[in-house]
Amino acid sequence: MDSPEEWLLSTEERGNTATTIPGWTTGNLAEPLLHGATYFARLVEEVRSLDAGDQLYFTDWRGDPDELLLDGGPTVAELFTEAVQRGVCVRGLVWRSHAEQLTMNKESNRALDVEIEHGGGEVILDQRIRRMGSHHQKLVVLRHDEDPSKDVAFVGGIDLCYSRRDDAEHRGDPQALAMAAAYGDNPPWHDVQLQIRGPAVHVLDTVFRERWDDPNSPDADHPLAWVHDKLHRARLHADALPPQLPPPPECGPHVVQNLRTYPAIRPPYRFAPDGERSVARGYTKAVKRARRLIYLEDQYMWSAEVARLFAEALSDNPDLHLVVVVPRVPDQDSVFAERPQYVGRWQAIEMCRKAGEGRVHVFDVENHVGTPVYVHAKVCVVDDLWASVGSDNFNRRSWTHDSELSSAVLDTTRDEREPRDPAGTGDGARTFARNLRMALAREHLDLDPGGAEDELALDPARFVDTMEARAEALDAWHDDGRRGPRPPGRVRRHRAEKLPWFTRLWATPVYRLLDDPDGRPLRLRLKKTF
Repeated sequence: MDSPEEWLLSTEERGNTATTIPGWTTGNLAEPLLHGATYFARLVEEVRSLDAGDQLYFTDWRGDPDELLLDGGPTVAELFTEAVQRGVCVRGLVWRSHAEQLTMNKESNRALDVEIEHGGGEVILDQRIRRMGSHHQKLVVLRHDEDPSKDVAFVGGIDLCYSRRDDAEHRGDPQALAMAAAYGDNPPWHDVQLQIRGPAVHVLDTVFRERWDDPNSPDADHPLAWVHDKLHRARLHADALPPQLPPPPECGPHVVQNLRTYPAIRPPYRFAPDGERSVARGYTKAVKRARRLIYLEDQYMWSAEVARLFAEALSDNPDLHLVVVVPRVPDQDSVFAERPQYVGRWQAIEMCRKAGEGRVHVFDVENHVGTPVYVHAKVCVVDDLWASVGSDNFNRRSWTHDSELSSAVLDTTRDEREPRDPAGTGDGARTFARNLRMALAREHLDLDPGGAEDELALDPARFVDTMEARAEALDAWHDDGRRGPRPPGRVRRHRAEKLPWFTRLWATPVYRLLDDPDGRPLRLRLKKTF
């Protein structure tokens, strides 16, 4: 790897000259935090280290003020208001959302707003989105005014809300959201958040500030929302943030690039007047360089435009395998919620399978008592070299329509375990990307946590064989009535459902217009590019 630019987007490739964030930063230390319980415990520790003059900024898709971050507390609201009482500047941007009757978060997000505002912080309910869109970023930035070496940020797929505080055993969060019956009363939840230290924290601080400082009203062109907020005396204008602190010092071997999605909206974002699609462009650049293995974990994986990228990579590289981990069933049982998702997933998976016959492996996950685990993680690892963790799903909505935030990581440290260069390009496997994939493999395959069985997953070909073998054994055990000892592993072969033609007649337009809309300017839609 002569330059990070071989894998990361240049300023020109990002395609948004209005933003002030740099192409990438070096000298960072990134750490993946598997599971909400791990992330929440780390968040409590870091927030409690803040004192007077420090800064706490967060964005969220859903926030529940009474969600317990540890068994005995604090709750989200308690943690943040206690920080305010110590003199910390606490500011939040939370999606305004739609009503809970639509399985959305309006009431919860407003309650979080009220409690933090009552405690002295400041939260904006932000509706600067496209119609039926959302702010989907999940970010917390902690800045120390006297010691920037302590600065830290968290970015990924985990919201500060119900159902997220699960751990590796996947018994679910005691404070659970209602989901499809298959997931039970306490739905098991699999997710990943990224902890970042170093100069990239300053970039994520800028990501927050750009949206906070945008001059358009948070209610944008939603007059009913404006009237409602006026009547309820909600905050309509953001107070100025304190001056931005200098970047933290370099502290690690990781190059980090922060990728974003913002749609093209009117009135436009000042920092992205034509939107930004660097998430789509960043993945496109990395996937086109894949040679041996693309590993994905995704909540949806249902978009033909996104699947086409992977299908082309499979067609161009006969040794390339695609491994995908998805939820077994959608999160809601209703026909209107399920069927359109099945349309998209069937199309995406079949497109990839036709392009890479025998080289596409799709799994879902269950816990040790056989309850499906809802996979909410958004992770991609390419050839054990390039890795990303973020809020974006692998669909057109996340790549063009909603606001999203992902962090791509390139490790300058070569991994010494064999195979040292799985792609055969000379770039070599890198420690961060390989460790992330291996941590997920150990959990899903029930490998020895001490690493004694790592040889079953280090090599891409053996990893694929082990996933297939353990899924086959577990499927057979279920088919045989669960007789005898349960085989090791938690993965099962995912069976995408092809709907009958008469269901596809109505489900397909719903999928394309509501589930997976397009937020690109018309010229990019016509060119079929991001």
